[in-house]
Amino acid sequence: MTMKDKFTKKSRTQKNWKDRIFDISVYGIAILMMVMIIYPLWFIVIASFSNPADIANGNVWFWPKEWKLDGYIELLKQEMIWRGYFNTIIYTIVGTLIALVVNIPAGYALSRQDLFGRKWISTFYIIPMFIGGGLIPTYLVVKNFGLLDTFWVLILPFSVSAFNIIIARTFFKNSIPEGLWEAAQIDGCGTIRYFLTMVLPLSKAILAVIGLWTSVGIWNSWFDAMIYISNENLQPLQLILRRILIANESLLGTASGELASELRRLSEMMKYAAIVVSTLPIMCLYPFLQKYFNQGIMVGSLKE
Repeated sequence: MTMKDKFTKKSRTQKNWKDRIFDISVYGIAILMMVMIIYPLWFIVIASFSNPADIANGNVWFWPKEWKLDGYIELLKQEMIWRGYFNTIIYTIVGTLIALVVNIPAGYALSRQDLFGRKWISTFYIIPMFIGGGLIPTYLVVKNFGLLDTFWVLILPFSVSAFNIIIARTFFKNSIPEGLWEAAQIDGCGTIRYFLTMVLPLSKAILAVIGLWTSVGIWNSWFDAMIYISNENLQPLQLILRRILIANESLLGTASGELASELRRLSEMMKYAAIVVSTLPIMCLYPFLQKYFNQGIMVGSLKE
């Protein structure tokens, strides 16, 4: 073996050793981050089945000391919960569809180089991202349009998202080749037909990303409902859960003795149960959209 071969073998050995250290470090950091994300969620779940006294005393870490369903039973006894679930599901489905119908075509239009005034329109969309009118002007606009205490108040005023339009625009510009449009024109395909039959089937990733973002935002929204909806039959799940928890806190202030202790125990269990009940359905969407989510967010984040 020559000196050159010995040196090459030694360099390869050192490189492999360094690569192993790097891989171990990356996997270690990834596992640590995964634990930091998953454990709080898992703790909320086990806390919803545990005695609040065990949680306060630090006796619950990875598994309930004793299983209790009192929090879920008391929470699901409330008839308004089911109405809130129904309202939130309808708001989420309809709001997501409308957001896709509004934002996706706008993003595609802005990605076209032949759009007249494209830069001015893009600037028009970007300015509201940094300068907003505030709550009172928004409330007055919603009121003057007659949307207060209606089904559409949580959908129409907030359906347009400048951020989503910019993400969609960048996705279309980097993912849809210009030659595809030229070939479609030669075959006699119009703009609308081209967008519906060729662009959309190739855009599942960005549709999944924007749809997921919109769905999560609508599902978790409660502040807008608190401001614009006073009709209990139209209120979403998050606002109803908030009302139930506040009512429980009010009862604690009027009770005493063993009754107060029991109410406090149920109130604590209902808090954790409310978190699980409100987040579990939307979290079930992630496994089905994950493969599109990674692709869409990476392509849509490329610099134009």
